[in-house]
Order: sequence, then structure tokens, then C-alpha cells
Amino acid sequence: MRQKFLVGALVLAATAVSHPAVANRAPPWCAVISLAPTDVYWDCQYRTFEECLPNVLAGNRGFCSQNPAYSGPELKPKRKIHHRRRSHR
Repeated sequence: MRQKFLVGALVLAATAVSHPAVANRAPPWCAVISLAPTDVYWDCQYRTFEECLPNVLAGNRGFCSQNPAYSGPELKPKRKIHHRRRSHR
């Protein structure tokens, strides 16, 4: 049993290391579904509120919430534009 746990942990660690960009791109919306009075499940796979809403309205008790692991869109560095100055003669 211990070997299975170690192998599983090793596979999980290798997956996380081999795909660091995917791990950093958490979707912005989660469907928070109530499984029991004291137990909830966060289904965080939705890019928009509109994608999340049908999963909550489909008979599941829950709501859509912003993903606490979402860090915002990936920002690309802006290119600086250099202008040549004209000499006035």
C-alpha cells in the first residue's frame, strides 16, 4: 500500500513539474456545489460565469464563484516604440 502511495505521489509530482504553465493558468470561475450540509465541492474549470451557470442550475445545489487560485490573464510585456527625432534646420 505504501509503495502505491509513493508511486502515485511521484507520478503527480512529475506531472506538475513537466507542465508548469498549465498549473499556473487556473480558470477564473468555479461551480461551488453542495454535496451535504457541511460538504461542498469546488468544480473550477469554467472560463466565464455563463459557462458555470448551467452546471449550478441543472439541479445541483450551489453557486458560481470566482476561483481563489485565479491570478488574472497572462500579461505580455509591452514593446517600447522609439521615435526618431527630426532635426529642425
